[in-house]
Amino acid sequence: MAEKSELLQSMTDAELDARHAEKMRKKKAARDKILATKTVEKGLLIVHTGKGKGKSTAAFGMVFRALGNGMKVGIVQFVKGKWETGERKVLERFPEQVTMTAMGDGFTWETQDRQRDIAAAEAAWARAKAMIADEEHDLVLLDELNIVLRYDYLDLAEVLAVLAGKPAMKHVVVTGRNAKDELIEVADLVTEMEMVKHPFRSGVKAQKGIEF
Repeated sequence: MAEKSELLQSMTDAELDARHAEKMRKKKAARDKILATKTVEKGLLIVHTGKGKGKSTAAFGMVFRALGNGMKVGIVQFVKGKWETGERKVLERFPEQVTMTAMGDGFTWETQDRQRDIAAAEAAWARAKAMIADEEHDLVLLDELNIVLRYDYLDLAEVLAVLAGKPAMKHVVVTGRNAKDELIEVADLVTEMEMVKHPFRSGVKAQKGIEF
């Protein structure tokens, strides 16, 4: 390692540039070879979970990317029904591309009414099933679905069956902490957000434009 460092230090800028170009050429060739083997095109089942912040934020980023590609998007919010969020205000400007349904009444510790939560979850799931089954929406976001599954407000087997039977080219994104192992198993893409630091633990309240 020391000899390599000394060699690099002894090289001229032109030699370093040539070395870098050759290294990148080899990397690109290897990358192109890998990409050539990726030929399958399909609708993906995507899960964002974990204790860290950014699950819904990342999902809405995918929504905006889909809109930029002229796709139609359906969104069902299972928990944050009453929250006025920046995402909702922006998406209201795209009525021809976005169908957004906020069905939840808040987190279960806020409502403190299990039967009300179950009813809200069932109504939201009925809307979600319709969006998944139709031919109108290219991508469907089920925001905080993992939370209602965690509390067994919906039948997991039914949810998995609907997701497994979705149209072949439809993308479905599921967010929320504590994703069920069975959901993770059948998903195509799973990302776990890990919390390293969060201002809430230092007494900082949710900030406009960052949290909502």
